Amino acid sequence: MSAQGPVPDGPAVLEARQVTMLFGGLKALADFDLSMRARELVGLIGPNGAGKTTAFNAITGVYAPTSGDVLVAGERVNGKKPHQICARGVARTFQNIRLFRDLTALDNVRVALHLRVATNLASALFLTAHHHREEARVRREAEEYLSVMGLGHRRDELAKSLPYGEQRRLEIARALATQPKVLCLDEPGAGMNAAEKVALMELIRRIRDDFGLAILVIEHDMRLVMGVSERLVVLDHGIAIARGSPEEVRRDPKVVEAYLGDAYLEEKHIAVPPGGGAA
Repeated sequence: MSAQGPVPDGPAVLEARQVTMLFGGLKALADFDLSMRARELVGLIGPNGAGKTTAFNAITGVYAPTSGDVLVAGERVNGKKPHQICARGVARTFQNIRLFRDLTALDNVRVALHLRVATNLASALFLTAHHHREEARVRREAEEYLSVMGLGHRRDELAKSLPYGEQRRLEIARALATQPKVLCLDEPGAGMNAAEKVALMELIRRIRDDFGLAILVIEHDMRLVMGVSERLVVLDHGIAIARGSPEEVRRDPKVVEAYLGDAYLEEKHIAVPPGGGAA
């Protein structure tokens, strides 16, 4: 089920250039580089504490990089707030689901769509015809995003009442509603069973194809991330130790030692590389 295909042509929609994050004396991310074009599917993997979520936070504005640059469609966004970076085209989900739990599924998506509503305070206060047209458009588009994620039948249910897997999909629907150029998915398969993860792989590919997005995925499930990604970046202690296709990465001795281990290779019937294997 591996995704195939060359790196897409065209300008980079997301770039991280020598991004470093220091927390006191701890270097959580060191000289991190990444370049993504539209329709790319890239996996970011590594052991716990490797710096994956730190990289996401630096890209999306949760942290301002200590040094280095983050560019969205060529524009430097260092120091901008998360909602400003989102408005420029980078949306994300979170390892721990962050929905508006007491709002309906529909209203969770409507909130995201208001990022691009062409209205103002006066039209909202006086309930102008323009305001009503915009609200009707927002509702219609919110319903479409729910339908894309297979949640149309849940539109009027509170987010907190949805099954866990559907909450994950609702979070992706909300992210898509911001109309991003880049979608960052932080462990989208967490808490899902095997069948749900297979469906998630297909859904991620379909989102990429239908919306023309670049998608960056953090995921611990190797079957999922290697099945969906066209290339991988491997972090260990904040440093990128390997880059390449899933086949190249899974055979890299540094990756085997730091992350995968011999047991993974034996399970997949891959010869252990010389010098590879976890201690």
